[in-house]
Amino acid sequence: MAWRRWNGIFRNTLDTRFRLGSITKQFTAALILQLVEQGKVKLDGRVSDYLPAYRKDIGEKVTVHQLLNHTSGIPSYTSLPGFFNDVSRNPFTVDDFVKKYASNDLEFEPGSKFSYNNSGYFLLGAIIEKVTGQTYEKALKERILDPLGMKNTGYDRHGTLIEKRASGYQKTPDGYTNAPYLDMSLPYAAGAIYSTVEDLYLWDQALYTDRVLSAATKELMYKPNLDDYAYGWVITRAKLGTGTESVPKIKHGGGINGFNTVIVRFLAQKHLIVLLDNTSQGRSLEQLERELTNILYNQPYNLPKMSVAEVLFKTIGENGIEAGLAQYRDLKTRQANVYDFSEPELNRLGYQLLEAKKLKEAVEIFKLNVEAYPQGFNTYDSLGEAYMISGNTELAILNYKKSLELNSQNTGATEMLKRLENKSIAVDPKTYDAYAGEYEVTPTFMVKVYKEGEKLMTQATGQPAFELFPEGENKFFLRVVNAKVTFTRDDKGAVTGLIIHQGGRDMPGKKIK
Repeated sequence: MAWRRWNGIFRNTLDTRFRLGSITKQFTAALILQLVEQGKVKLDGRVSDYLPAYRKDIGEKVTVHQLLNHTSGIPSYTSLPGFFNDVSRNPFTVDDFVKKYASNDLEFEPGSKFSYNNSGYFLLGAIIEKVTGQTYEKALKERILDPLGMKNTGYDRHGTLIEKRASGYQKTPDGYTNAPYLDMSLPYAAGAIYSTVEDLYLWDQALYTDRVLSAATKELMYKPNLDDYAYGWVITRAKLGTGTESVPKIKHGGGINGFNTVIVRFLAQKHLIVLLDNTSQGRSLEQLERELTNILYNQPYNLPKMSVAEVLFKTIGENGIEAGLAQYRDLKTRQANVYDFSEPELNRLGYQLLEAKKLKEAVEIFKLNVEAYPQGFNTYDSLGEAYMISGNTELAILNYKKSLELNSQNTGATEMLKRLENKSIAVDPKTYDAYAGEYEVTPTFMVKVYKEGEKLMTQATGQPAFELFPEGENKFFLRVVNAKVTFTRDDKGAVTGLIIHQGGRDMPGKKIK
């Protein structure tokens, strides 16, 4: 889709090389399973069995199986506060990155729940290197890419000149911009591979043979665990047409600075869908996948429509939310066959407005989506999130509960309700004066703490302001995210800093004002 750039601007073709993002994970899983077949790795083996320098208290609990299916409990480094602002441009060795960003305290008991985790697949890459004595890149090339003839696939490095490599872009209301730079030592075995449509077809076809893995091992790779996640693949079903018929599918998506990707395999019929995009249009791929699936199975399908979210975002920015709502209703009445009015469209618009810090406007768009799709559990979930960020706890709770009524398996809503209904202790708001100030966590990640009426508020670099709720002396929690804050004092009782507890990490910040 769109364009690539290499010493000029060209249309993308079948041999254009795209960053795959998390589609990389199925290759990492295959490498691990090859080592399992060779008796060099055990699925029930512990991380410490293969990475002896890894912290013992976690490494002796977490298994390879749990890394593969995202149930390890190790925090994902991409979820760490300030990670993309502070770290994403910096190169790391594998060992240094593991020690600093993939070794944090467990978020839950290994094997007890699913939580998508890039740290787990980074660790799998480190295991591959230790066991084979090769770099991940070399192991991938010699064990998969070369045997399958995947000559246009490899480990992406910014400094390497790669012919026909696509550049990544982001689409804004004012046009396209270059995607932010990312050092490719960070995605590593979780997301650093590039490939083409044609090479991914070779990969797909090889998986129907024993050239990569035996039939017995592939059964393991495709066996769903918690949340339908297997080893580098999601195992689910594709709904066909407008009826109730569905077919089994295995798939995985990817997203990495400017790129969105999808690979979908229908094993019974040997159908394959590969979608590679370098304009950050991930949600468009969902619709394309759905309609292409219908075409493959001779079902009614819809041609892609124009994005109503893009039109409304521009109108709201220029003329306000009332003009945007009026335009939505007008377009839906007169041009329903031209624009996409699906549930994900308004949902995407709502989150774009949240990112632009237009909270009031976002709430109104999410309310509009609830009106249009009253049986959609995700519409209430999103509205609940917008109310939560806006500080309206009562309405946030109401909408999260409605979402759970419609889908009792919505674990995200369950978790948010726990936070929102967590009771704070009563304190004298006058004590908040001592905490007010600015705190430096890193040179580019600052935290401001201030009073707003009788509330204690905090706002980190590039984020909205959130309320801090007291739970003990100098201890506070947030409801919008799973995080806590402890303020530190000197021997005279003056507040000198804070510690953010999030994602298994303790991040100190010095009070500078």
